Amino acid sequence: MDTTAFPACEIARLPEQVLSAVISLTAPRDACRAAVVSPAFRAAADSDAVWACFLPRDLPPLADGELDPAPPSKKALFMRLSASPVLLADSLTVQCGSTWLDRKTGAKCYMMSARALHISWGETPMYWRWIPLAKSDSRCKEAVMLRNVCWLEIRGKMHSKMLSKNSGYAAYMVFKIDGDSFGLDMDYPAQEASVSIGERKSRRPVCVEGCRRRSRIRDGRVRLPVDVQLPQERSDGWTELEMGEFYNEEGEDGEVSISLMEIEEGHWERGLIVQGIEIRPKKESNAEEV
Repeated sequence: MDTTAFPACEIARLPEQVLSAVISLTAPRDACRAAVVSPAFRAAADSDAVWACFLPRDLPPLADGELDPAPPSKKALFMRLSASPVLLADSLTVQCGSTWLDRKTGAKCYMMSARALHISWGETPMYWRWIPLAKSDSRCKEAVMLRNVCWLEIRGKMHSKMLSKNSGYAAYMVFKIDGDSFGLDMDYPAQEASVSIGERKSRRPVCVEGCRRRSRIRDGRVRLPVDVQLPQERSDGWTELEMGEFYNEEGEDGEVSISLMEIEEGHWERGLIVQGIEIRPKKESNAEEV
C-alpha cells in the first residue's frame, strides 16, 4: 500500500530526533516495524541514533576480518551480528568460540566451543577424538567425538558479565549422534543436565539420543521417566538439547555453570559428537522474526 497517498499522521510531524529518541526505547523488532509506517518514521527508525542503542556497548573483541567489509551503518552492523555468528578474538576462545546478537532483543549470545568445555578424558585419544569442521557446517572450527567411555561428564562455564543484563537465557548443547552410537538412547538411564548462576541452580533429566528414537515412544516400546527433556533437530543439520534456563540480573556477578553428566555409572557410551554449548535467549515457539 502506498502510504504517501494519505496525509501524514500528527506524530509523524515530530522532529526526527524526537521520533528516534522514542523508537530507541523499544526493541529491534519494533524499530523495523516502525520503519514501514511512513517515510518520516523510516528515517528515524533507520538512524544510527536508534541502532546504537540496540548494539551492546561492551561487545567483545572479534577476530580479525570478521566484519570485513565494515557495515555502512549501525543498523547494518546489528543485522550482520544477528544474521550469523562471528568468531571471537583469540584471547576469548578459551571461554567461547563465537558470538552473535539475538535479533528480537539484541541480547548477546555465545557458542562455547568444544575446546572451551571441560570434558572428562577429552584429551585421551582412546576415549575422545577431535575432528575438524567446515566453516559452512558449524559455528566452531572443530568438534569432539566420543569413542568409548564409561563416565560421561561435560562442563562449561563463563562469567555472567559477558552476557546482557536483565535478560533471560537458556543453554543448549549442540551435537550430532553417530550411526554407530551406543549407550545414549532410552534403553539406558537418562543423563542429567544442570545450569547454575550464583546460588541458583536447576537440574533436569535429559536423553541425548531421544531425537532419533521418538517412534519407539509413540508406539509404546519405550516409556520415558516423567519430564525427561528430549533434543530437537535443527535446520543446520545439527541437534540441540535444552539444558536449562536462567536469568542474568542487573549487577549479577558470578559464573554461569553448565553440565551434562550420567545419572548412573557402570555402562559404556559412544557416538556423541559435540560442537559446543550455546547460551542464548529461549526462542518462543510462535515468535516472529524481524
